[in-house]
Amino acid sequence: MSFPHPDRLLMAFDRALRTVSAQAKSSRPNPAAHVDSCTLTEQEQKHSAGLMRVNHVGEICAQALYDAQSSFSHTPEVARQLQHSCIEEEDHLAWTAQRLTELNSHTSFMSPLWYAGAYVCGVIAAKCGDAASLGFVVETERQVEAHLASHLQALPESDSKSRAIVEQMRVDEVAHGAAAKSLGASELPLPVRVGMKCMAKVMTTTAYYI
Repeated sequence: MSFPHPDRLLMAFDRALRTVSAQAKSSRPNPAAHVDSCTLTEQEQKHSAGLMRVNHVGEICAQALYDAQSSFSHTPEVARQLQHSCIEEEDHLAWTAQRLTELNSHTSFMSPLWYAGAYVCGVIAAKCGDAASLGFVVETERQVEAHLASHLQALPESDSKSRAIVEQMRVDEVAHGAAAKSLGASELPLPVRVGMKCMAKVMTTTAYYI
C-alpha cells in the first residue's frame, strides 16, 4: 500500500475543511426542495434539529471514513467506488446542514473531533486490507440504515422536509453497502461490530445536544 500522492492529500485537506466548516456542496437536488413546509411546535422543531444534527455528524464521519479508506486502498477499483460513495455522502452533508439552518439550529460544535476520529478509523480499516476495509463499509452502512430507519419513526409526523432527506439518505446508504459487498467485503468479527455500535451510540447521544 503506497502513501497517497501529495495532490490527493491536498484534496483530502480541502474536503476536511469544507466538511467541518459546513461548506459542503451537493451534486444532486435536495430531496426536500419541493416538499411543502409545515409549522412545527417549538418542541417538535427542537427534536427535529437534534435528530438532523446527529445525521449531519454521521455524514461528517462518512466523509472522513471514505476519504481515508479511498486514499489508503490497495486497488484502483476499490478507491473509485469509495470516492463515488464519498460524493453522494457529501450530498447528505449539504442537505442536512441546510435543513438545520431551516430549523434555526446549528451543526455540532464538535465537528473537527468527529472528523479526526473517523479519519483515523478509516486509515486503520484500510491498513487491514481491501476486504476488511470494504467489510467495515458494509457494517457501517448496515448500522446507518437502521439508525436512519429509527429516525423516520422518531421525526415529527409533520416534518415532511426532514423525512424526505432522511429517506433518500437511507436509500443511498443501502446502495453503498451493496456496492462494497459486491467488491469482496469480508465479514467483520463480532467484537468489532459491537465496538462500532458502542462508538455510534456515544456519537449519536452527544451530537443530539452538542
